[in-house]
Amino acid sequence: MRRSHAESHLIDRIGWLRAAVLGANDGLVSTASLIVGVAASTAATGEILVAGTAGLVAGAMSMAAGEYVSVSSQSDTEQADLSRERRELEQDPAAERAELAAIYVGRGLDHELALKVADQLMAKDALGAHARDELGISEFTTARPIQAALTSAATFSAGAALPLLVAAISPANLVVTLVSAASLMFLAVLGALGAKVGGAKVLRATARVAFWGALAMAVTAGIGHLVGKAV
Repeated sequence: MRRSHAESHLIDRIGWLRAAVLGANDGLVSTASLIVGVAASTAATGEILVAGTAGLVAGAMSMAAGEYVSVSSQSDTEQADLSRERRELEQDPAAERAELAAIYVGRGLDHELALKVADQLMAKDALGAHARDELGISEFTTARPIQAALTSAATFSAGAALPLLVAAISPANLVVTLVSAASLMFLAVLGALGAKVGGAKVLRATARVAFWGALAMAVTAGIGHLVGKAV
């Protein structure tokens, strides 16, 4: 006797994975770059920590607000499309049946079978069938503004806390070197974890985040050094 089993797919994680990876990466890169830039201007340790803490708080709030607004816009668009689809199903179900069947024909079913599939799916959940197969909206991809906002804020804070902690325990003359090295290591780990959870190639993801992190810190260190000399 064959036993049914629940499968876990990587697409199930897309909602929170995107926000989590983006938040942690942004928190780590932006805060490390800020600390390195301020430290390169020969600022005192206290000034470096104040700048890093301010960057953490401001960045977390910005990420939360930005994710909430952008994902809310996506959610509004989805709801508008669903409302229109609901009206069309009420006003002309035959046309909607033909439209759904045409989608299945395009995927390889013959016309008669496509009509039967459309009939059975619409009998069970007409709006759900059209949302999934016509609009591309499913439970895995549905926009969740609050989840995205909270995830982004939390992961940004976690990412930003790492270089801030390194700066707090580093000698003033080694802040730039130690924060840069530690941040690149953290970025490599973050890239590898994100790739592992998302089912992507680990080496490529690790190299990608490390490269852009190194570039960001190099640019801000250079600017901080020039500004420090100027003032």
